[in-house]
Amino acid sequence: MNLGLGCVCRPVSWPFGSLLDSRHCVFALTLLTLLMQVVVEANSWWSLAMNPLLIPEAYIIGAQPLCSQLVGLSQGQKKLCQLYQDHMQYIGEGAKTGIRECQYQFRHRRWNCSTVDNSSVFGRVMQIGSRETAFTYAISAAGVVNAVSRACREGELSSCGCSRAARPKDLPRDWLWGGCGDNLNYGYRFSKEFVDAREREKSYPKGTYESARLLMNLHNNEAGRRTVSDLAHVSCKCHGVSGSCSLKTCWLQLADFRKVGDALKEKYDSAAAMKLNARGKLVQMHSKFNAPTSHDLVYIESSPDYCLKNQSTGSLGTVGRLCNKTSEGMDGCELMCCGRGYDQYKAQIVERCHCKFHWCCYVKCKRCTKIVDQFVCK
Repeated sequence: MNLGLGCVCRPVSWPFGSLLDSRHCVFALTLLTLLMQVVVEANSWWSLAMNPLLIPEAYIIGAQPLCSQLVGLSQGQKKLCQLYQDHMQYIGEGAKTGIRECQYQFRHRRWNCSTVDNSSVFGRVMQIGSRETAFTYAISAAGVVNAVSRACREGELSSCGCSRAARPKDLPRDWLWGGCGDNLNYGYRFSKEFVDAREREKSYPKGTYESARLLMNLHNNEAGRRTVSDLAHVSCKCHGVSGSCSLKTCWLQLADFRKVGDALKEKYDSAAAMKLNARGKLVQMHSKFNAPTSHDLVYIESSPDYCLKNQSTGSLGTVGRLCNKTSEGMDGCELMCCGRGYDQYKAQIVERCHCKFHWCCYVKCKRCTKIVDQFVCK
């Protein structure tokens, strides 16, 4: 990468000139190193959710140049890409699922999980070790578990198939355990290997902010995966004459991803503030609360208020956001607009109406137009 910063140390004739010139050179090289580090840290595998190369035909055998060209992958992730090229489409789908769910869960909050038009996906806001960052890491890791587990079941991946989970002990003896379930075990293991690769490649001195952030990211990745695992359930299908259900076949099935998002949103609301102890481990900042488990979310920095646009924090602000005039919650105009007030507009919306069921079997609706009041933050 050529950033156009050259540094040539040349001795000069005036006193102490060589020494000063050398110091300028060191400063420039240090600045270059920091700039390169920012560029690298800004990239993320989340960008696979928006990558136009994510079509099955792109991942042909031996397509190593493709893996090296994918933006946002660490070295370890690029190696996994080369080994499991058919998985990459589903990693991208998992990331996209996570982003959509994040945007749904935070649609009425000041920070609404907005994406930006670069490979960092969420922008500088992810450089803060906040609750929002904790949720984003967790929901993204969960999305990969979800997508890969289901791709296995559907026969889309060469290295896995239907679930081989053990028969639940509480399943009635006359019910069959089989079918083709979601391969949660494989999806969990692959997500851990791929998503955690970036953090596991790094090494920071104990007690530094970077080491605390690394531990925070790994913890929240695991919390996301465990939430998917916790919500997986046994699904059954009846067999028998005239629907008598004299026999049942059961299998392992992942929960709808909305339930995963709901569960992680609750964990976001109760996330634990953490700090580093003398041994370089994350410990709870407020000991009067119960210690977080590996299923809970943790954070190390307070969140910004997200009221105004701020380039240093990555906040996009709430100017121009819709708000609910009658709500006293976070979506209400008072909180959403941070006390700045709001403007009222008339808007024309089109919606389905006068729906009727027709035999057999479809619903036909008309399209109706109505004028509604909308309130927008100043």
